[in-house]
Amino acid sequence: MAAIFCFELGVFLLIYPWLNNWDANAAMVPVWGRYIWTSSWFRGGISGLGILDIYISFVEVFRLRRFSA
Repeated sequence: MAAIFCFELGVFLLIYPWLNNWDANAAMVPVWGRYIWTSSWFRGGISGLGILDIYISFVEVFRLRRFSA
């Protein structure tokens, strides 16, 4: 169950920062943080966390598969 959640969260974090909705959410960020929020470096960092989550989900699936047999 945790592997599925990690995979779904990872895919979301990988894709969502690069959609147009990401910029619309900048209105909820304080004025001093909007430059960081819209920065490609920040978006890449969030996508990197998504890749890490996807990796963790695959590790969990293979670990569960190895111990269940």
